[in-house]
Amino acid sequence: MAEPRGGGKGRVVFVGAGPGAADLLTFRAARSIAAADVVIWAASLVHPDVLEHAKPDAEIVDSARLPMEGVLPYYERAAAEGLTVARIHSGDPALWGALQEQLDRCKAMGLDTEVVPGVSSFSAAAAAVERELTIPEVAQSVVLTRLGGGKTPMPPGEEVGEFARHGTTMALFLSAARSARLQDELLDGGYPEDTPCVIAYRVSWPDELVVRCALGELAATMKAHRLWKHTLVLVGPALAAGGTRSHLYHPGHFHEHRRAEPAARRRLREARSS
Repeated sequence: MAEPRGGGKGRVVFVGAGPGAADLLTFRAARSIAAADVVIWAASLVHPDVLEHAKPDAEIVDSARLPMEGVLPYYERAAAEGLTVARIHSGDPALWGALQEQLDRCKAMGLDTEVVPGVSSFSAAAAAVERELTIPEVAQSVVLTRLGGGKTPMPPGEEVGEFARHGTTMALFLSAARSARLQDELLDGGYPEDTPCVIAYRVSWPDELVVRCALGELAATMKAHRLWKHTLVLVGPALAAGGTRSHLYHPGHFHEHRRAEPAARRRLREARSS
């Protein structure tokens, strides 16, 4: 019986490619692509520069036009021949990456699997506008969600308007094509019309477009720029709030690596009790 070409058990590594720019790949992601016998990527979502990490004899497969049934034969070959497959996902595979169904299929085939996290577009958008999404005393949570309807129904209780009632920072994925409805649901949920928004199109790509506006102008701004896909929206008061003093770096705060200054500690306690 012939020895498996890969020299062992087949393996599929799901690699987060980040938001676009190839230099936002992690070192682990680059190593995983370099070690693969087969590299599967979606040309419609992933920057081609990430393929520079693939070895010269790797088989490169564009999955942009393939359904799941078109990808599974490569996993089956990996199981039969002991190959390593790098399945490249845009952003982070854990977010809207159709990851779980692929992991389940790979496990059923007896393949080893690994997931390599990637930089999500919401992090890249925050970096592009140089904003912290969790400002002390303003917003301490980030809600990642999408508008209901469309191709995938939302579970009960996960409507944008319900999340908006929290008034914290939200990142809206896969919602740009229905910008008027998105604006209405955010307003109906309780955000004021002047709530700051960031609209990020293909953030970190060469044709990146990042626009700021007030929530009351969100739909008009997106339509003016003809943004209907590859677009993320950040919304919330933290996008314009000034930085308040973090307790973590306050001289009155202590932890296992640092002692508190007594006078600063007293001031911090007084501020907390007032």
